[in-house]
Amino acid sequence: MTRDARRDRGREPSGDRPAVMAEFASGPALLAGIRALRDAGVSRFDAFTPYEVAGLQALLGVRRSRLTWIALVAGLVFGGGAYLLQWWINVVDYPLNIGGRPFHSAPAFIPIAFEMTVLFAAAAALVSAIALGGLPRLWHPVFEVDGFERASIDRFWLAVGAGDAALDRARDTAALVAAGALRVEWLGAPPDRAGGPP
Repeated sequence: MTRDARRDRGREPSGDRPAVMAEFASGPALLAGIRALRDAGVSRFDAFTPYEVAGLQALLGVRRSRLTWIALVAGLVFGGGAYLLQWWINVVDYPLNIGGRPFHSAPAFIPIAFEMTVLFAAAAALVSAIALGGLPRLWHPVFEVDGFERASIDRFWLAVGAGDAALDRARDTAALVAAGALRVEWLGAPPDRAGGPP
């Protein structure tokens, strides 16, 4: 494999390239575009918005993030480990009788256990958010579309994956425009269902 092929393969994961990108001026128009394509049988969507759009996650079929569970498990494991370490040091390894106080003093162990819980839950959440988000990512196929940078300012973009077998150029373009798309851009588009060239 040549160096160029390795570079291209590394920067374009399979199933990541969109076949069509549609730009919308508002969140409701984006939702209408997704519904129009979904009614036509298209199922591989992704959306890029400058802020959260109510109802978008349900339409895209986004599952609940695993981030909360990862943070919870990390917090419990490291907080519990900190408590057990203090217990082992004070009760088993090097017990000190200071003024007749008990070796196992739970109130004295709680502050350190709590701090370790918060520290490692936060660290696990940060690292997991970066890893689950696929970051750092310096290039993505959608960056090649002119005007896409406005997705972080005031535009709403819909991307349909190239692997979706239900795509039809004429039908889907008409459906997106009718839903309020400002423009529709096909990237290496599939042929029309009638058999004509793209």
